[in-house]
Amino acid sequence: MKRRTFIRSAARASAGLAAASFAAPAIAQGRFKWKLITAWPKNFPAIGTGTQRIADSIHEMSDGRLEVKVYGGGELVPPFEVFDAVREGISEMGHDAPYYWIAKHSAMPFFCSVPGGLTAPEHAAWVYFGGGQALWDELYAGFGLKVFLAGSGGSNVGGWFRKEMNGLADFKGLRMRIPGLGGEVMTRLGAVPINLPGAEILPALQTGAIDAAEWVAPYNDLAFGFHKVAKFYYAPGVHEPGPALGLTINAEAFRELPSDLKAIVKRAAGDEAFRMLCEMTVGNAEALGVLLEKYNVQLRRFPSEVYEAMLAAGADVAREAAEKDPFTQKVYESWSDFRRKIISLSPLTELGYMQLRDA
Repeated sequence: MKRRTFIRSAARASAGLAAASFAAPAIAQGRFKWKLITAWPKNFPAIGTGTQRIADSIHEMSDGRLEVKVYGGGELVPPFEVFDAVREGISEMGHDAPYYWIAKHSAMPFFCSVPGGLTAPEHAAWVYFGGGQALWDELYAGFGLKVFLAGSGGSNVGGWFRKEMNGLADFKGLRMRIPGLGGEVMTRLGAVPINLPGAEILPALQTGAIDAAEWVAPYNDLAFGFHKVAKFYYAPGVHEPGPALGLTINAEAFRELPSDLKAIVKRAAGDEAFRMLCEMTVGNAEALGVLLEKYNVQLRRFPSEVYEAMLAAGADVAREAAEKDPFTQKVYESWSDFRRKIISLSPLTELGYMQLRDA
């Protein structure tokens, strides 16, 4: 029995799910049927529609030889079990945010987003041409996985709050939904970070289980309806300047593909790395107007002392994460070296231009 088939059989028994749900992919005359599970609702704006675009692109470019069925978060496995489900062979692919898996390895956030770190285009540059992909491959190979950059939420806002935040004192004891190293930053400001999948955030706000929440930005936030409960919207944020999403692939399943289908999967992921950011940008611009004009959301900026504390804490948690593990230190050195270079460049390019244009 193949190792992959054995793993799938074990997963069926432990999960208690119907055998049909975990059948091995059909391979007949060079044709494959794969599952793609996600950490978010199916067809949710940008991050969900982007997942479906990946599946559709693979089907189209392969002329139907690789058929991919998408499952939203919770349809096949819970959102926070995507990584393990792909690793164990329950699904061939997953679409997720790598910082969800920080418990697996301290280097994970550097491949998604770090407070005070890289914007989406900067992160893509590091992955594609700055050495990031090789490090990402090294990390995921230890879990029996292959991974490609496959989308970005763009720069996230500071979040939704049920009350005004007038200074650092207002963060003391604040219960806030926020994952990754951003959660550690909130801890250092005195808040209590709580990690919840997207679909559970609004109910938690409604019941008072949490006092504040960050998700992405206006496009996704409007879709979830956070404005119905929390009227104070803080932006910009510094905790996730450019969160990247990964197409996580079971390495054994990937090896079984012929070379042209491997290339198609890679190209579909890379295409979505750009397209999702474009959809998010358009959607954010339109949704912001709706939030402000239709729903009277109160747009605010954090006080200067709060931004300063967030950035200082972000630098500390990134450096301390690197100290936990030799490999994370190697990732941090590559990432931080690129960050220093891009900070020197940005006033001469997009940042400098945008400051002139917007003034």
